[in-house]
Amino acid sequence: MLRTYTGSCHCGAIRFEVDVDISAGTGKCNCTICTKTRLWTLNAKPEMFRLMAGETDLTDYQGKNWVAHHLFCKHCGVRPFEWVDMPNMIGAKYYNINVGCLNEVDIDELMAAPVTYYDGLNDDWASTPAETRHL
Repeated sequence: MLRTYTGSCHCGAIRFEVDVDISAGTGKCNCTICTKTRLWTLNAKPEMFRLMAGETDLTDYQGKNWVAHHLFCKHCGVRPFEWVDMPNMIGAKYYNINVGCLNEVDIDELMAAPVTYYDGLNDDWASTPAETRHL
């Protein structure tokens, strides 16, 4: 069921709202930055995401992947969301919302949601990585 969630970084400088359906599924990627930060995400279209506070408190880290904007709070270091623009693959910008930064998530609903694993380490996004236990 589509629901509006609020979320934030640890210190609260970054605050947002997002309309998502957790039961539609979550995602985990095995690329180096997602693995090192254990990022677990929900996807949201831009019209479903609203940054409420902290735009000037965000720092953008792109690493080797120029389409992904790994945003983090310059005060506490938490990555509440990131945005990706892949016009050649899916045709549009989208947000990855860090499920750990959402407020009032029903843990049972989260655990029941399907998880899709992405092989970002090998730039084979349509495939499931051979190993997912550490994600």
